Amino acid sequence: MTTSITGHSASDELPGPDGRAPLHGDGAGTGRMGDRLFGGAATASGILVIALVTLVGVFLVAQAIPALQANQASFLTSREWSTAGADPRFGIVDLLWATVVTSIIAMAIAVPLGVAIALFITQYAPAWLSRPAAATIDLLAAVPSIVFGFWGLTIAGQYFEPFAKVVDGALRWLPFFSYDGTPSAKSTLAFAGVILAIMVLPIVTAISREVFAQVPTPHKEGALALGATQWEMIRTAVLPFGKPGVISAAMLGLGRALGETLAVTILLSALNDGSAFSSSIFNGGATFASKIALGIQEANTATSTGALIAAGLVLFVLTFVVNAIARIVIERRKAFSE
Repeated sequence: MTTSITGHSASDELPGPDGRAPLHGDGAGTGRMGDRLFGGAATASGILVIALVTLVGVFLVAQAIPALQANQASFLTSREWSTAGADPRFGIVDLLWATVVTSIIAMAIAVPLGVAIALFITQYAPAWLSRPAAATIDLLAAVPSIVFGFWGLTIAGQYFEPFAKVVDGALRWLPFFSYDGTPSAKSTLAFAGVILAIMVLPIVTAISREVFAQVPTPHKEGALALGATQWEMIRTAVLPFGKPGVISAAMLGLGRALGETLAVTILLSALNDGSAFSSSIFNGGATFASKIALGIQEANTATSTGALIAAGLVLFVLTFVVNAIARIVIERRKAFSE
């Protein structure tokens, strides 16, 4: 074995099995220890999140089962909600309808508008305009939900009444759009959906903007070089690349819309007990979140508390299913694109 001038043997200078230069002293051990620590911390964080979600689900199920066993009506099909007395009767049909309707209205407005704003900021607007525009949209996310609720109730709601009457006059033959003036238009599912759309807009816009900004420049330049117009380049290069991101943005926004509490509680007009079911979006109601917020003050018995927890369990499962479907869609899009 030969020895170099520096005192290290020749074999000490040979590269490792992976072809890289060998590490000497404490460097190799420190690097491997850091990797192990980081990997362990990341694994522990993932396990902690899964454990927390599981514990929340177990808690909701355990607290809801006694109330469900005492329920004298069908929890999934009944429109009643009376948890007082010895024979409680409660169901989630009205709650599910209001939650789904307001969320669909919110997403129908927020997703196209958010994608359009993101495309304008990333593809059309000059630099001096794109940054202030993005910051302005992002500021909406910092506004508390209770402010949106009061703003809609006191200011924006008065302009929604004429719109509801116009829609009723044009589409009254459709049961979804009939409006007889009761309740006030600003206390209906439709207007609550509009306010939710404003609240969801920053989420959809921010994520879509970041995805569209990551489109490879050669893809866009190649489309333009082949003679595509600006819109054709966006349609063939930008939108296909950003579709998984837009889906993710929409699902995150949907999760926000499903669980919003304060703004919806302030706006929606609760239905009277025993009132007939109406499929119109210009009707009052209560979502899962608003029902829990309004009913928690009167939850003075184990059954009434358990009924609200059961409603929360349904919302928990609904949100989980929505996110699972979004994950499946995104993974399929990735597999298709590869």
